[in-house]
Amino acid sequence: MTHDDLKEAIHIGEIQWRSHALKRMLQRGIKRQEVKDAILQGEIIEEYPTDTPFESVLIFHHGDKTIHTVVSLDKMNSIIYIITAYEPDTIHFENDLKTRR
Repeated sequence: MTHDDLKEAIHIGEIQWRSHALKRMLQRGIKRQEVKDAILQGEIIEEYPTDTPFESVLIFHHGDKTIHTVVSLDKMNSIIYIITAYEPDTIHFENDLKTRR
């Protein structure tokens, strides 16, 4: 999976919002547009090639606020799955908010 694959799925509009992601986003005050912006403009900082049913990635984005978004992609059908989104903290990440402790 490449970042371009993710961007293409966003542009096509093939986005599946997992109920867990929507629930957590609501609790955390993260909007759908912020997640889309993260995918379009962010940086892949971790890859999880063995996740099933599709590999997934962790995306870092610093916009109005810094968020991490975990997404997976069904490349065959160009469907992106939003798994979760959150604001990273320095308890779990270094000061750059990209590197795990």
